[in-house]
Amino acid sequence: MKNLAQSNYSSALETVRSLKAKYGNSWNAINSESAARMVTQNRFKTGLDIAKYTADIMRKDMTEYDADSSNYTQSLGCWHGFVAQQKMIAVKKHHKTTNKSYLYLSGWMVAALRSEFGPLPDQSMHEKTAVPSLIAEIYDFLRQADAIELNDLFKRKENGEDVQDQIDNFETHIVPIIADIDAGFGNEEATYLLTKKMIEAGACAIQIENQVSDAKQCGHQDGKVTVPHEDFIAKLNAIRYAFLELGVDNGIIVARTDSEGAGLTQKLPVSQEKGDLASQYLAFVEAEEIAIQDAKEDDVLLKREGKLVRPVRLANGLYKFKEGSNIDRVVLDCITSLQNGADLLWIETPTPNVQQIAHMVNRVKEVVPNAKLVYNNSPSFNWTLNFRNQAYDEMLAEGENMSEYDRNNLMDAEYDGSELCHLADEKIKTFQIDGARKAGIFHHLITLPTYHTTALHMNDLTEGYFGEEGMLAYVKGVQRQEIRKGVSCVKHQRMAGSDLGDDHKSFFAGDKALKAGGENNTSNQFKEMSEKVKTKVAKVA
Repeated sequence: MKNLAQSNYSSALETVRSLKAKYGNSWNAINSESAARMVTQNRFKTGLDIAKYTADIMRKDMTEYDADSSNYTQSLGCWHGFVAQQKMIAVKKHHKTTNKSYLYLSGWMVAALRSEFGPLPDQSMHEKTAVPSLIAEIYDFLRQADAIELNDLFKRKENGEDVQDQIDNFETHIVPIIADIDAGFGNEEATYLLTKKMIEAGACAIQIENQVSDAKQCGHQDGKVTVPHEDFIAKLNAIRYAFLELGVDNGIIVARTDSEGAGLTQKLPVSQEKGDLASQYLAFVEAEEIAIQDAKEDDVLLKREGKLVRPVRLANGLYKFKEGSNIDRVVLDCITSLQNGADLLWIETPTPNVQQIAHMVNRVKEVVPNAKLVYNNSPSFNWTLNFRNQAYDEMLAEGENMSEYDRNNLMDAEYDGSELCHLADEKIKTFQIDGARKAGIFHHLITLPTYHTTALHMNDLTEGYFGEEGMLAYVKGVQRQEIRKGVSCVKHQRMAGSDLGDDHKSFFAGDKALKAGGENNTSNQFKEMSEKVKTKVAKVA
């Protein structure tokens, strides 16, 4: 007998009918079609099912990118399951497929928005459990999106519409999630344990950075302290063991290096022989030549090229790297990570400059030709100013007269319609295409977009609602837009599962079911308009 977890409707129907025959009259109240419908609407039974399914997607996408760089992938950071759900519903609506669209779980947003301590900076101070909990929440909402859309299709089928092909070829809202584990939240055992929880919640890709766990800083802030390669490799191993233990054999590890902006290390590794990893790491540490008689009591000394040197040590015990060594350290970090189990790289950069990114990635590719990057299109960058500066430099190099522009004030709105603005905006528009083609960027993400959109939308609504516009601010700026653009949650009762629940009640209780969707349900006011929107969208498609 086939497993009931089979998601195909016909197979599920056959299985339920067989079970009814096996268990006899006591199952008479169970409708085979209704049960098969519920099975079909819940394709993924566990987080591990999701992790295995989405890992396959990422591996396929990585192979396709290797063959053609135009096959890059994208995601937006989501801090709540509802945000992720609405994102994927919108992706399907506007682009007709979820192909090459992922989700990103940002440790920054978990710290800022999901901690029981309240808002926190991005320094790994939030609860470890908050991360897998958010992963599970996101996939709960995406599974609900599947159930709601399929439920609508089944209702249309009951009403005589020929939608069986849409049911049989339904594209799920479930997509890969790249999940941020920060610096691993402790030693390698702690990393392993937390990784397991994240995988069990549904994560197929774990992103880990090479900072010291208990001194972790946001990648776009100062004060970052990196660890020796051996320490980071141990955590890469811990993640791989967790994937293998749980049967996600092709899980993805994203190794992030913060070395570009990090000037400190907490530890001096032990070198076993000249030229080994520890030796290469130590070579980056700033040190001053010293005679043994000039050494202070309890000084830490190194022998370097036959000479005695003293590493520069700060009052807090941290050691400094040599000025200007950051790019070489990034390249070594990346190569070492890929040679020790990582699948993708993440390089934090000070500005979004394709040429600068390519300079580092191409050096890595000299050793690992298929090296690929996950890149943070970060809101920490001032994109407008950065690209207007790039456009200014390009126009200046081409001999154009730049006297009409104030180089120190390029953000000014007076330049919004200028040649410089158009050139800069075109560069921003093509940044992802250019980065994928020239700089090995397989995956483009924005870490914190929904943090900023929430703040922006609340700012705009609040200004009008508490001002002269009053209720018109909501109606004009929100609800009218939802209706005309066909945003799913305009019928918020349906989106929260009310219609789905009504159908389930009918399955369970038949005519005795107490339903919410009767004549007095005010959501019916949106029915006529939503049907017109669907018709309009279908015509456009």
